[in-house]
Amino acid sequence: MIRPAPHAVAANAGIAGIVLAGGRGQRLGRGEKGLCRLGGRSLLERALARAAPQTGSLLLSFNGDASRLPACVVPVIPDTVPGFAGPLAGVLAGLEYLRVYQPGTRWLASFACDCPWFPHDLVQRLWHHAQHETCEVAVARSAGRLHPVFALWSCDLATPLRDALVRGDMRGAGEFLRTRRHAAVDWATTSFDPFFNINTPEDLAQAEARLASGKGDDCA
Repeated sequence: MIRPAPHAVAANAGIAGIVLAGGRGQRLGRGEKGLCRLGGRSLLERALARAAPQTGSLLLSFNGDASRLPACVVPVIPDTVPGFAGPLAGVLAGLEYLRVYQPGTRWLASFACDCPWFPHDLVQRLWHHAQHETCEVAVARSAGRLHPVFALWSCDLATPLRDALVRGDMRGAGEFLRTRRHAAVDWATTSFDPFFNINTPEDLAQAEARLASGKGDDCA
C-alpha cells in the first residue's frame, strides 16, 4: 500500500507537493515507470514516502490506469492538457488543483518518481532561496545541470504555464524557466548525485547494485 509518512515539517504546512508519475516510461520498457520495483518497493512508493515529510499536503500526477495503483491515500490527478506534454503538464495539473481545492496554498513542490534518493532537505532549501531571492521558481541543480522536476513553483504560475503548454511552442521545462524569475539551488555530487534518475534497465540495475552495496540511503 502507498502510505506516505506523517507530515513532519510544520514550517512547510503552506507548501503542497506533487509526485510526478505521469510519464509512460517507454525507455524502461515496463509500462508506468513509477510501478517498477527497486529493492522490493515501487519507485512510486519510495517517492511518496520521501516527499511526504517535506510538505503540508501531497498530490500524485498519474496518467495511466489508476486501478493499477496500490491503495493510495493522496489525491491522484491526471494531466489537464492533452498529448503527454511532459512533466510540466503534471506541475500544471497540480497548480490548477490547488487553485480550486486549496486556494490558500501559495507554493507547489514537484518531485520526480524515478529518482529514489532525492534530498530529504529539498523543499527546505528551495523555500529558503525562493524567499530570499523573491523568485517565482526555485529549482534544484547538481553538477551544473538544472532539474526542473525538482522545484518549488509559485501558484501564480498556473495561467502562464497553461498558456505556454497550450501554445505548444515550448521545447522543454528549461525554456519555460528562462521566461520566469527563478533561482538555482546547488547540491553537491562529491560521492553520488542525489538526483540520479532511472530511465533505462541499466539505470535500474545500477540502482539495485547501489542498494545491495549498502551505500543507498534507503530510508524515507
